[in-house]
Amino acid sequence: MQLSRYIDHTLLKPEAQMAQIEKLCAEAKEHQFFSVCVNTSYVSTCAKLLSGSSVKVCCVVGFPLGAMDTESKAFETATAIKNGAEEIDMVINVGALKDRRTDYVREDIKAVVKAAQGRKVKVIIETSLLSHDDKVLACNLSLEAGAHFVKTSTGFGGGGATVEDVKLMKSIVKDQMEVKASGGVKDLQQAKAMIDAGASRLGTSSGVALVQGATVSGGY
Repeated sequence: MQLSRYIDHTLLKPEAQMAQIEKLCAEAKEHQFFSVCVNTSYVSTCAKLLSGSSVKVCCVVGFPLGAMDTESKAFETATAIKNGAEEIDMVINVGALKDRRTDYVREDIKAVVKAAQGRKVKVIIETSLLSHDDKVLACNLSLEAGAHFVKTSTGFGGGGATVEDVKLMKSIVKDQMEVKASGGVKDLQQAKAMIDAGASRLGTSSGVALVQGATVSGGY
């Protein structure tokens, strides 16, 4: 198991500058991370910097609140794909989910899946804001909408991934979807725990430290 291939090397802070984006891409190539995950304004830059490498460009859509309308999410997705994005991490409409407006939530996700034109779509359900029943419903709606992953967190919602949430999400989607653990995965022990719980992708800004720790310890 090669830990680096689990990692979406992430930089989503609003104060991120171009030099930091360039460093992110250089590190991703050096360590052979699965992808870089950035805001949509940096997609074209990352696509150029990573051209010819195995590292994919992943970007967030409707980030970090998920509260913009469906048409806006779909447009952002289509623009990102046009600019070179290969994976889309969209934020669910948390309020609509809690209101049990299930048709709205399902169609919101479905519109992004359609705009992604076959690229993988990960649905960020923002677990720290959800009850157990909310989490179950979010996973089921994501599955019904044709998304490829459910993802725990934005990292901006007051909480991050937990082993319990990853286990729950995987128990719902089983082999029909994958699970991405994101938010607060900062050391090798946490990374291993998330993978053992069922995560097949890790969203983290600590990717370099994780793989260096794995090299030192000889694990994963």
